[in-house]
Amino acid sequence: MIRRTIAGRLEELAGPYPVVFLTGPRQSGKTTLVRATFGEYEYVSLEDLQTRNACLEDPLGFLERFRGAKGVVIDEAQRAPDLFSYLQGFVDEGGGGPFVLTGSQHFLLADRISQSLAGRAAILELLPFSYAELAGREPLDPDDLVDVRARPGQEVAAHELDRILFSGLYPRIHDARLEPEVWLDGYVRTYVERDVRTLTNVGDLDTFSKFVQLCAGRSGQLLNLAALGADAGVDQKTARRWLSLLRTSYIVELLQPHHQNFRKRVVKTPKLYFADSGLLCHLLGITNRGQLRSHPLRGAIFETFVVGELRKAFTNQGLRPSLFFWRDSRGREVDVVIERGGKLVPVEIKSGETVADDFFTHLDFYRSLSGCERGWLIYGGREVFERRGHQVCSWSRL
Repeated sequence: MIRRTIAGRLEELAGPYPVVFLTGPRQSGKTTLVRATFGEYEYVSLEDLQTRNACLEDPLGFLERFRGAKGVVIDEAQRAPDLFSYLQGFVDEGGGGPFVLTGSQHFLLADRISQSLAGRAAILELLPFSYAELAGREPLDPDDLVDVRARPGQEVAAHELDRILFSGLYPRIHDARLEPEVWLDGYVRTYVERDVRTLTNVGDLDTFSKFVQLCAGRSGQLLNLAALGADAGVDQKTARRWLSLLRTSYIVELLQPHHQNFRKRVVKTPKLYFADSGLLCHLLGITNRGQLRSHPLRGAIFETFVVGELRKAFTNQGLRPSLFFWRDSRGREVDVVIERGGKLVPVEIKSGETVADDFFTHLDFYRSLSGCERGWLIYGGREVFERRGHQVCSWSRL
């Protein structure tokens, strides 16, 4: 089993908090992680129909089964969200625990937990593998990002980047060495046919599938819901609801604009990103990694991957990602702005393997506005060095 960076934080929180909720997309490894970390705890899965019915019909009786237990893992907790209200009273009276819950519906479950278990629950997000986890290296530390320090790392093969972009980082693909195209096709089919039907009444699944593919073509772009809905053949209200559904189930994420404008008119619209580059490639119709070399959206796919890795640097430490972007009304843009400890660090993302001088244009401009010391240039090559006062970093060091 590949060691997950978040495992240590998960162990730390189970005890001080009577309830720990581990959320994340389907197939991100939640069940594997909690069973390996809490092998001595009682384990139940609400995927099991009989167990789920017992929980839904008699929540208090279901919890009484675990009175006095050393700990309890309740897998797929999204199947019985009303359980959280009963769990509050059970842990308050010292009935047992800690309880470790897993679920794959981010906003819905987080809201229910915040309402029912305020002050009693810690929430962690487990995303698919980071590249550091897959490569068996030390994880990327958010403080290294803020202090602009590139970590040492081993050399990677010339086509390793194409392999990672194409396959994505869902654990099952790498653990079982499965064909990414086949596995991801099954993932999308299961998501549309199962989760979408469970979460909301979409109606026309074919139109929804088209909507998802249209989102894929816009990864890394400013979100324009009106245009997105028009292209899919639905109104803006429906497009907004469907986008919320995609966010709830960890298919896409939104990167918000940074609020500081430095006396410049700034764009206030978020940017859309897919959560996994492999899933993005599949939805774009890319059938083999060789197509990536000349694909017109290679830059957007690479940017999607890098933004995802930066986000994992925070979530794997149990932190809320402090990631934004900056763009003014004249189109000058910094792909990512990291905010931490009162510092701002601009990040430019370029898929090219050769570093050109114009890669630094927007970093220099942002530095002149913000007064930050220097920024990052993350690129598709394999070397690490400094240029024009900025840190140039290979994608493989993330």
